Amino acid sequence: MSTELEGHVFIGGGGEEYGEKQGLALNYANRHGLVAGATGTGKTVTLQIMAEGFSAAGVPVFLSDVKGDLSGLAEAGSESFKLHQAFTDRAQKIGFASYVYEKFPVLFWDLFGEQGHPIRTTVSEMGPLLLSRLMELSEAQEGILNIAFRVADEEGMPLLDLKDLQALLVWVGENRAQLSLRYGNVSTSSIGAIQRRLLVLENQGGAKLFGEPALELADMMRTDTDGRGMISILAADKLMGSPRLYATFLLWLLSELFEELPEVGDPDKPKMVFFFDEAHLLFDDAPKALVDKVEQVARLIRSKGVGVYFITQNPGDVPEDILGQLGNRVQHALRAFTAKDRKELRMAAETYRDNPRFVTEDAIREVGVGEAVTSFLQKKGVPGIVERTLVRPPSSQLGPIEPTLRRQLIDTSPISGKYETLIDRESAYEILTRRAAEAAREAEKAEAEEEEKEAAEREYSAGRRYTGGRVSRSTSKPVRKEDTFGSAITEAVIKELKGTTGRRIVRGIFGGLFKGR
Repeated sequence: MSTELEGHVFIGGGGEEYGEKQGLALNYANRHGLVAGATGTGKTVTLQIMAEGFSAAGVPVFLSDVKGDLSGLAEAGSESFKLHQAFTDRAQKIGFASYVYEKFPVLFWDLFGEQGHPIRTTVSEMGPLLLSRLMELSEAQEGILNIAFRVADEEGMPLLDLKDLQALLVWVGENRAQLSLRYGNVSTSSIGAIQRRLLVLENQGGAKLFGEPALELADMMRTDTDGRGMISILAADKLMGSPRLYATFLLWLLSELFEELPEVGDPDKPKMVFFFDEAHLLFDDAPKALVDKVEQVARLIRSKGVGVYFITQNPGDVPEDILGQLGNRVQHALRAFTAKDRKELRMAAETYRDNPRFVTEDAIREVGVGEAVTSFLQKKGVPGIVERTLVRPPSSQLGPIEPTLRRQLIDTSPISGKYETLIDRESAYEILTRRAAEAAREAEKAEAEEEEKEAAEREYSAGRRYTGGRVSRSTSKPVRKEDTFGSAITEAVIKELKGTTGRRIVRGIFGGLFKGR
């Protein structure tokens, strides 16, 4: 497939009422971008043709398939498709001479392991900040989660899956007095709240996100034998039932790219392009610390050669500091039915470089389905003049592929079998369980010793006899008052300890964690 404009991802344009052909310059594609517009105006098709263009240029792509439509990238379009003639006419109108139907290399992923390869991370890699966001924890609860992570790190207890974290929180609760002295107040009510949130997350299917083998980013940054970038498609139709899980997972993936990739400056083309669909879910009710982190990642990840493209209904869904970093823009129609809508439309129009041929605000309101208002970075990173653009037709199939073909592509992919089998190696849960078992054995041993001592005391008491007003012993050793008093104390202590010795020893052994590994 030709990109039509050399060194660009061809987007569209042309025709008498439109400007020149519009394309996204590959050497500025890591400067990020925005695809916005109301529901039903063509954002999904724009996302599809951009993925095609990047793949054809040898750039790996990651995108989430929220509606289930984007699997069509794996199959070529067909002349039997009902829009074939409309696509052909449009290609001719915009001067897309090299338009042909073709399929693209695709990798399917699914957090639930149903519609693609399982995709996992570990609790440790997710970290307390994103986990707190995922579970909507309060500041106090987030503090306790940070304590748990600190203890796990200091004691060499890997946190791989949810049961590791649940077991560690139980231990934190049992040792809260010692932890409070060292880190600050640890309340049982906060621990209980975190455990309840973990249960909710588990019921939503979040447990499948955590475990091993964890995702290797290199598997998402592949090219095929023809040098085309692999398009990683995350099945998100079911995942959208848990929007917080969806947004947190994508943010984690973005953070991992930022942490692991080396600095490359401004490459001739991106190392990878990342599409963040339904971007408003990331920012809705997000604490300032999280928004600041997203802004930092967006600002710095471009030097790693990664372009991030937010897809949302309204540009106002993206915080202003982040929106200012999105230099490549495709704006589909916005409808203005209320005063708030008109204000947002006006604000969206003001972010573009004016074109003397039309009023940008009017153009955004009037463009039809498959049309857009576009602006892409030009030489030296200067924003281009806004243009009305006819978006080019897709080369791959519009709409989902058959489930049987999807399964065949999963089974024959280059990573087939790598992530399918869950590995449960020794981690915090197993370590704490083993220590509890050892403590129980010590408790049994201690109780047996106490019982022997108690039996000896009973035999000692039975050896006394009453001799008319004085206590005598069966031995020749003289009787001492403190022996009688000490025996009484010993018996009282034994009775008090009985039934609780095991629990006390368990806590004592677990308390030994603070003495080093």
